[in-house]
Amino acid sequence: MAQEIERKYLLKGDSWRELSIGSVYCQGYIDTKNQVTVRVRIVGQQGYLTIKGPSVECSRLEFEYPIPVQDAQEILNTLCEQPLIEKIRYKVQWGGLTWEIDEFDGLNKGLILAEVELNDANQEIELPPWIGEEVSHDHRYFNSYLVKHPFSQW
Repeated sequence: MAQEIERKYLLKGDSWRELSIGSVYCQGYIDTKNQVTVRVRIVGQQGYLTIKGPSVECSRLEFEYPIPVQDAQEILNTLCEQPLIEKIRYKVQWGGLTWEIDEFDGLNKGLILAEVELNDANQEIELPPWIGEEVSHDHRYFNSYLVKHPFSQW
């Protein structure tokens, strides 16, 4: 069983940009029930299928499997809700942790979020100077919410 423990933040400033080169992500969500999400994602030339359980605090079950990129593209085109999530993800090492910074494009352009995965929900972390308000418990910042309620329409 895979457990994802993650905290999510808005950013202040952009000094993080000099610390990483980004990768283009395209992802979509298959309509789900009971707060379970099924996501398909393409990163470079690799596809992924991910199933996530309901969030409890900052934690939820997560299962991710590589799939052929052609299959992922077909699923994105035919089975996923639109619009798709388009973003560039930057990975930055800070305080012994990997911070993932997502700069959204498309209908979510202008939104930039940072996430950090933890080993324990109570793990103490050193916040980088470019980290702003924590939004871990605000469902509006979940990618699955942004599909139905894009940032540009807030």
